[in-house]
Amino acid sequence: MKFSRFILKLFGWRIIDKAPTDKKFVVIALPHTSMMDFVWGKLIFAASGFSPKIFIKKEMFFFPVGLLLKALGAVPINRSRSTGMVEQVIAYFNKHEEFCVCITPEGTRKLTNKLKRGFYFIAKQANVPIFLSVLDYKNKTGLIGERFMPTGDIEADMEYIHQYYVAHNPTARHPKQFTTDCVRV
Repeated sequence: MKFSRFILKLFGWRIIDKAPTDKKFVVIALPHTSMMDFVWGKLIFAASGFSPKIFIKKEMFFFPVGLLLKALGAVPINRSRSTGMVEQVIAYFNKHEEFCVCITPEGTRKLTNKLKRGFYFIAKQANVPIFLSVLDYKNKTGLIGERFMPTGDIEADMEYIHQYYVAHNPTARHPKQFTTDCVRV
């Protein structure tokens, strides 16, 4: 935790808000336009005192990369199984007393006009909150933001999430690869 805070301070980054106190939750991280988002996000989360898991396709877990990924909190996911990613992540929530996962709902580092909604279905079916986090390169801030409990009205909930990100207006590492319009339903 101290090391992460030191690195963030060294590079001029600040953390806004506190870490979630829930034992189980989903945190979504926007924007995601660069592999550096993972680095800064991991440091921000660690400096805040929590370490969400990330799910990565199992094909990436070859030696020695797999060892590094596991050390960084990555969990291999089998994309060829008949059960989808949502079901596999929900199974992790059901198996663990404490569990959090970070999801980048854009699903790509390229410009997209729509978020993948798996994070929403995971949170709803696991009955856990979603924390809306923001990574802003212009202001060098990491915001571990609002706690949001899905209501089941996906259109209204996604509009609420959209308005949250519009209000924060984060600047991505590669600004041309992110638009808050991707959060629209």
